[in-house]
Amino acid sequence: MPDKIVYFAIISDTHIGPTADFSRHGYEPLPCARRVVEIINNLPTKPDFVIHTGDIVTDPDPISYQLAAEVLSKIEAPIYFVNGNHDTAQDIHKYFVMGPKQDATDDPGVLAYTFEVKGYRFLVLDARGPDEIDPQGLLSEEQLAFVRREATPDGPPLVVFLHYPVWPLNSIWMDKNMLVVNGVDLHQALLPARDRLRAVFYGHVHQAMQTIRDGILYVATASTFAQFAAWPPHAETVFDADYPPAYSFVHLMPEQTIIHQHTFPRK
Repeated sequence: MPDKIVYFAIISDTHIGPTADFSRHGYEPLPCARRVVEIINNLPTKPDFVIHTGDIVTDPDPISYQLAAEVLSKIEAPIYFVNGNHDTAQDIHKYFVMGPKQDATDDPGVLAYTFEVKGYRFLVLDARGPDEIDPQGLLSEEQLAFVRREATPDGPPLVVFLHYPVWPLNSIWMDKNMLVVNGVDLHQALLPARDRLRAVFYGHVHQAMQTIRDGILYVATASTFAQFAAWPPHAETVFDADYPPAYSFVHLMPEQTIIHQHTFPRK
């Protein structure tokens, strides 16, 4: 058991576009991305790393990625990325420099890797499925085998990151459109590591949510610029105009895990 504390920040769904004034869902993503970078760089407790849980850009074009790289490279900590349904693994490899890691595959079309910080182990999965099922996710058998190799009963404390939610969220439109299709298979692969698995973090749903299943905690991080609403009767995509941009800050401690959500003004 590590005797040190790891702090990390999670940002998600920045959806940066090709211009500074690009707007999505009535909001401009870029000013929010710049603001969250400024906030993270001035936190009273410096994170050991920052991770972006996917949808860095809105459309995977070079101009958007160049703009995103310009902004996110200003984060004063090692940064890691998860492949979102608006991203491609090839573009993330091309435009971003990540912290020290060990790739799980040499396939440039897959972004899956591990890294370690202060005795804690972190596992990043790529659940981006074929375009015909977008915005749902799908884990390949190779990804599931990767999880099974990592999720053994013995080992250091483990944290998992992916872009998509694993379990239904009791919201009609989200459960129809947003999940990992084979999330049950992922859960079964993770169960052997339940006693050392601190949490599974994801984005995609533009909302802060927590689900506990068989003792495993699944945690969504809200978007840095615009949030979905997810009430049970919602059958269509709905945005929550009252929910501001947000990020998460996580404390991994030897005996417990603390997760804070922080919001910030849009301007």
